[in-house]
This record gives sequence, C-alpha cells and structure tokens, in this order.
Amino acid sequence: MFSKYKKPGGAAPAPKQEKPATVTPIATAAPKAAPQPVASMRRVAAPAMAAPLDRDLKRKQRMSDIKLELHRALLDNLNLSALEHASEQDLRQEINAIAVEILAEKGIVLNREDRMTLNSELYDEVTGLGPLETLLKDETVNDILVNGPQQIFVERGGKLELTDVTFKDERHLLRIIDKIVSAVGRRVDESNPYVDARLKDGSRFNAMVPPVAVDGSLVSIRKFKKDKLGIDDLVAFGAFSEEMAAYLQAAVATRLNIIVSGGTGSGKTTTLNALSSFIDNSERILTIEDTAELQLQQTHVGRMESRPPNVEGKGEVSPRDCLKNALRMRPDRIIVGETRGEEVIDMLQAMNTGHDGSMTTIHANSARDGVSRLENMIAMAGIEMPLKAVRSQISSAVNLIVQASRLQDGSRRMTSITEITGMEGDVISMQEIFRYQRVGLTPENKIIGHFTATGVRSHFAERFRMWGYDLPSSIYEPVAAQ
Repeated sequence: MFSKYKKPGGAAPAPKQEKPATVTPIATAAPKAAPQPVASMRRVAAPAMAAPLDRDLKRKQRMSDIKLELHRALLDNLNLSALEHASEQDLRQEINAIAVEILAEKGIVLNREDRMTLNSELYDEVTGLGPLETLLKDETVNDILVNGPQQIFVERGGKLELTDVTFKDERHLLRIIDKIVSAVGRRVDESNPYVDARLKDGSRFNAMVPPVAVDGSLVSIRKFKKDKLGIDDLVAFGAFSEEMAAYLQAAVATRLNIIVSGGTGSGKTTTLNALSSFIDNSERILTIEDTAELQLQQTHVGRMESRPPNVEGKGEVSPRDCLKNALRMRPDRIIVGETRGEEVIDMLQAMNTGHDGSMTTIHANSARDGVSRLENMIAMAGIEMPLKAVRSQISSAVNLIVQASRLQDGSRRMTSITEITGMEGDVISMQEIFRYQRVGLTPENKIIGHFTATGVRSHFAERFRMWGYDLPSSIYEPVAAQ
C-alpha cells in the first residue's frame, strides 16, 4: 500500500502516545457526567451552554492531537523528495490511504465530515502552511495577524476580528515559519529573530520569534490581491470621485512626479497600482521594491527587488543600490514601491534629471507631513545641505502628493490631492485641489462624507492642455454636501 511515495526500506512505526488511553469514537462518544459535589451548599446545575462548549473544546483538542500524530506518521512514511513531482490528486489519495491505515491501527473512529476535514488539514500541513492555508484561501481576508500559537486575527473590510484557527503549540508555529522563510533562502532563529519574506502568491510575510517576541512568535501576512483593482473599481468602491480620477489620469499621462502618502494599510500600493494603469504602453518602466507587490500591466516593465544580507552579513542589495543601477538602464519612468531611507536623495535626483513621471509612496499623515518626512530622510542619509537647498530640491522634483487614509470605520479614501507649486522664501508652496469632506457618523459608526474640489484651479492646467488633456473648469468647482 502507498508504495508509490513510501520511503524505501519500509515505514517507521508511528510514534506512540505516552498515555495510551482507551479510545472512543469521536463521532459517537458521549460526554461523561460530571461528579456531583459533596457540599450541599454548592450549586449543582451548570449553565445550559457549558456542557456543549466543553464538549466542543475537548473534541477540538482531541482532533488536534490526532492530526499532530498523523502528521508525524506521514513524515515517517512519505518520501518527501518524490512528492515534488506528485500531482495534487495522487498526493491527496496517498495521504488519505495512510490516514485510514493509521486510524484503524489505533482504533480511532471518525465520521465522514471529520475524516474529510482531517485529510484536508493533513494535506495543508504536508504541502502548505498548515492552519494558515484556510485563511490564505479566504478572499475576504486582507491581513493575517498571528500573536502566538493560540491567537490569530484577520482583517476583513478594514476591521480586525479574532478567528477560531490555532496552532498546536509554539513548535508547530515555528515549523510553519521556518517552512516559509527557507523556501526563499532566508532563516530565522535566536541570533536572527526577525525576517521579511514573500509567499508564493506574492503576499508579504513578516515574522518575529522569541526571545524578541515575548508571548510567542508574531507573524503578519499582507495578502496579495490576485485581481488588480483599476481606477474604475476604486471609483465604484468610493475610494475617490470621477472628477479626481480624470484629474489623476491627466497628471500621470502628462508625466508629473507623484508621491502617494498614507499610513500603514491605507491603500498606498493599491493606489499606486491604479495610477500606473494610465502610463502609456510604449514607455519603459523600472520598479524597485523591498517585496514585489506592484502589478503593472504594461509591456515594457523591469522589476527589481532589494535583498537583505545573508547569514554572514554579506550580499545585501539595498533599494538605493537598485535605484542607482536603474538610472543606467534607460528608464522612461521609475516607480519605487516605498521610499523610507537614504534612497530618497537618488529618487529626487531621478525626478529632477529627466525621469519625469516617476512615482513612489511614503508613510505620512498629510501632504505637509509628507514633505517633512522627505526632509528628514535626506538628513538621515547623512547629506549635509542647507534646509533651503533641500526644500528647493523637493519642490522642483515633486509635483503632486496624493494622500490615502484608512478612516475609523475601516474604509479607505483618497482624502486629499495636493500640488506643490514652488518656493515662497524658505517655505514650500502647496495648494490642495481635491479633498474628502467628512460630515458626520451614522448610528452604525459609518462615516458620512463626500469628495469635493476646493475651488482652486490646477497649477498644471496649461500643461494638461498642451498634452491634450483640457479638463473642464467645472471639475474644480466645490460640491455641496447632499
């Protein structure tokens, strides 16, 4: 039996439990009656829901123990090197056959539903990421946040919620983490307790393990959207208005340098992806990211990804190294996934030296904060320049700052579009063209608001007209609340 993927030389015996208890069928076992308390003053009757909840907890724990034991047996029996070329159907049949045999040997009886669930979870353990596979396949989940083996949160619709998915213990969680990072040539242990990686589907993965993580390993997974959201999709979702979309199309097509600003999870990368759809197919685009997430649809795209140092502390390729090399590769536009360090000076130089239409994202709470962040990053890069020279460099390089925000009800909105128009003395001159105007809250704590122009005509209106994008003056007129 299961000779096709069985290890040569016979299977090792399945590990035995230290306490071989009399096994009762999970599907038919009845809960034991609790012994009655001796003291007459103690209340005998338990709450009505206590027994079912206790029974479900014990059943779940027992299923977890069975799955762990079967997984060990599978590792002993399966020839893992042969599995690389096995089809999914063959592997599922093999796992099912081994599970049936081992369950029969141990006298464990499961109903059909439990058996199918167990086989599916065993398949995920052998080929995938164990308990996380179910959440990764759930299209409604945006983020997966693991706080130790017994606490896994997900984000749905901008709101965090606790799931009933758990790991067996810390060792189980560490084994899944090691499986992820080893697949991309990284490692994580006490000497290197944190790691940043990418899953097969492109999802961003970050983990931190003990002793740095005090209560168990911390894992965060930002899921990679398989379906690219375009401008029309974002307008339909209410992320911004049609007038703002028309303005942004003109801004990208006429090669303005754009920075998308926002906090964590505010939709910066999604916005950058959507804006890139306005780039002409004839242009050569180079992208630079820490973790490749951009989904550009143009024909001529060169993608680069930075690399951390190896175990010996060598081999690092920083975003700045990628950016310097990109300048020698005849790009029409350069798109940097996120600017957060010394590469900022090279990015500004590129924007200032013939690579118009370049785009990047930064972490900031407003357009003015975004400019301050750029100044701080230049200072942190160790470049000694007078403040006025730094601001002059920024004002001539950056044309537009698009502010993305995640509001308190979990919704994501483009809350502001601001133009940088130059310098007035020592201060960078800015003007807001569009904004999201909040009005109030519904009884369900949903934010009420609308998008409106500020009444200020674009500084680049003449540039738009010269490039064939003569926007009507009506899009700059303020909209009253409905």
